[in-house]
Amino acid sequence: MNFDELTLTQAAAELAAGKITSHALTSEALARAKTNVDLNAFVTLDEEGALKAAVAFDTQGAGAGSRPLGGVPIVIKDNIEVAGLPCTAGTPGLKTFIPGADAPVVAKLRAAGAVIIGKTNMHELAFGISGYNTAFKTGAEYGVRNAYDRALIAGGSSSGTGAAIGARIVAGGLGTDTGGSVRVPGALNGCASLRPTVGRYPQAGIAPISHTRDTAGPMAATMADVALLDRVIAGGDAVQPADLSKVRLGLVTSMLTNLDGDTEAAFHAALDRLKAQGVTVIDIEMAELAQLNGQVGFPVALYEAYDDMVAYLKRTGTGVTIDAMVAQIASADIKGTYEGLVLPRKLPAPDGSFVDAKPLYDLAINVARPALQALYQQTFASNRLDAITFPTTPRVAIASNPESSSLENFGLFIQNTDPGSNAGIPGIQIPIALGASSKLPIGLELDGPTGSDERLLAIGVAFDAVFGRLPAPR
Repeated sequence: MNFDELTLTQAAAELAAGKITSHALTSEALARAKTNVDLNAFVTLDEEGALKAAVAFDTQGAGAGSRPLGGVPIVIKDNIEVAGLPCTAGTPGLKTFIPGADAPVVAKLRAAGAVIIGKTNMHELAFGISGYNTAFKTGAEYGVRNAYDRALIAGGSSSGTGAAIGARIVAGGLGTDTGGSVRVPGALNGCASLRPTVGRYPQAGIAPISHTRDTAGPMAATMADVALLDRVIAGGDAVQPADLSKVRLGLVTSMLTNLDGDTEAAFHAALDRLKAQGVTVIDIEMAELAQLNGQVGFPVALYEAYDDMVAYLKRTGTGVTIDAMVAQIASADIKGTYEGLVLPRKLPAPDGSFVDAKPLYDLAINVARPALQALYQQTFASNRLDAITFPTTPRVAIASNPESSSLENFGLFIQNTDPGSNAGIPGIQIPIALGASSKLPIGLELDGPTGSDERLLAIGVAFDAVFGRLPAPR
């Protein structure tokens, strides 16, 4: 049996049936992590803790089988607290912070029997899409690297979790998402993910950017695996595949801009395959989308980043002030963001000057965000849509270097993921193909109405059968 090809669901079933041991599965996952050090996927690999948990599962015998993730190895992004392991948020100022308790989302996974093999590397302080972090590396070069091509980005900010799943080190884990951070690395490394409706998962014990926008999110080999992780965290019944002949999707023209050739071809081919399965796809307009999204995105994230981080540092007893943390930021793009915008509470104005962030934040929270949410609500209702569909990222992975973190690339890669994030609605990322010329993963996203997480997952599970799993990296 090739352990590296097992999905979470398959591994859980094999373990429950006593066909394999957690020790064997976990040992192999740790070995694969060590042979893939050039990915820079991990900040901390907890070999001792993981093997101890695996042996404990194996020795419990029959009683252990009732836990849905019993004995299955997973990874956790390094801004989510795991008891006894450093929680760096990818930044040097927090590298000595070791929380005493699991974040609630982690506690749920552990109670379900999951074995945590380590904490994954990420874009520093979760503030970017490239994963090019100069604070932590295990390989020769900086930056979390793409599972399919080490010269390219893994995406961000949940870079290490995406790379570890794409490279078949583990079949699942946790990331966080503020503007695209479980979906961008999911798309670029060929794994499935869910950004849940904001508030569906507890946010305690997670280093924040924005309480309005942040959420933890599961990432895994398949949508069925994502649904399994979601059920463990949020409760509810096992998701059954949706009847695709009853699924209605909307296509927004503005989300089909800036596409590279591979992405455009793969997305349209995917739509053709879905239509052949009975899915209805209609063209829709969301004329105000870009304008409203622009009024919400940066004003909310950059303004809340200050107060939310100050409160987090104080509440968790890190002993670090925000000024001390910012002074030690390693990555140039993040240092610029915090020193130029977050600390002085400023936002860039169209004319290139910097203005006080508070009035723009108030406008975003009180006017623009409710209008954005209403636009989505009306669009879903008037067109009787299950979801809006679009290419998760407009391009396949780009070269990994300091330039990959430019503001231009940031805007490009969150072009499609950001609006739903700002509205707080759920979205799923589904791997659909390897690009015809690039041979790199391409993803399709579905964004659904607030609270429609289980319906989206049911559609995603049905899509598993249409698209299958992408071939493993060569």
